[in-house]
Amino acid sequence: MSQTVRRSIEVEYWVTDEAGQLVPPGELTAAAQGVEREFVEPLLEIKTPPCETTEELQAELFDRLGAVLGRAEELGKRLVPLATPVNAGEIQELPEERTRIQNEVVGDQFRYVRHCAGTHIHFEQQPGQVIDQLNGLIALDPALALVNSSPYFQGQHLATGARSKLYRWMAYEDLSKQGRLWRYLEDEADWSRRLDRRYQEFLAAATKAGVDRQVVSADFDPESAVWTPVQLRAEFGTVEWRSPDCALPSDVVRLANSVAGVVKHLDDATLRIDGDGGRVTDDHVVLPEFDAVLRYVNAAIEDGLDSAEVRSYLDRMGFDVDAYSPVSHEIEGRETVTAADARELRLTHADRLERDVRSAVRQ
Repeated sequence: MSQTVRRSIEVEYWVTDEAGQLVPPGELTAAAQGVEREFVEPLLEIKTPPCETTEELQAELFDRLGAVLGRAEELGKRLVPLATPVNAGEIQELPEERTRIQNEVVGDQFRYVRHCAGTHIHFEQQPGQVIDQLNGLIALDPALALVNSSPYFQGQHLATGARSKLYRWMAYEDLSKQGRLWRYLEDEADWSRRLDRRYQEFLAAATKAGVDRQVVSADFDPESAVWTPVQLRAEFGTVEWRSPDCALPSDVVRLANSVAGVVKHLDDATLRIDGDGGRVTDDHVVLPEFDAVLRYVNAAIEDGLDSAEVRSYLDRMGFDVDAYSPVSHEIEGRETVTAADARELRLTHADRLERDVRSAVRQ
């Protein structure tokens, strides 16, 4: 009998004033538990505790978000559920040592990360199944297409999933094993070896950039130095999926619980890796070979649900694709978006966020 897989959410939102201009969150961080600053000035993160049911997860996220929105109304601020600010000029970082080091190590490309707001979903590690969970989440990574929420960077159309492209293909271009999806793992020792190799590469890049290794090791360990879309998190006892964009909370909860259903099914189904199709049935979870997963992921980033191949794959893996309406497909009709239009777009989607929360409260 499979056990409930507890899950938690961390979702980031842009903060604007009533004119749609990006601003720091200020007092919003005191509005509820689990509300924190991110590493750039106009970004706010809301975290839930681990939850066992859809109802519990929704209540935790919406309660905290509702408290933040209430305080935001008092302060004349808005929260925006878009993966990038669309067109916002330079975005300032908070003055932190970790960020300074990352700028030195990653180089000028680190500026791309400052324009990204996403969702992280944690799934509690199940004894004896940790690698199956991790490999399952690697195979499910194309599900990021279900919540692509911005195709724009600095006013230019970049990809249907602009945030994913910024992270995976642009920010870590010179640290190629960072940012990208890793191949399936054999066991937890395999994970530890890969993590240590990436950490040593990070230290070597720091040395090359003129940053003292002891300074780096004071702020980074192997786990915190790595950015890859699916990670084992020893600190939290979870497997973390970091790929989805920030989105409306109803879509974030729906996605978290859909993925949790597949993760839970690994307990009572036969798991194997075979071919390039992939499917979830009552008795089996069949993961495609990694190269096929990567093809689906790339299509999910470039074309999202406009890709028939992505839609078909996600359907076979158990997702109700028609339940999602990714914002990117709605707003990507223009090749360029002016700064003024971007401010209006941010306000439009701040309105949607508030309606989404109000709708959940009425239910």
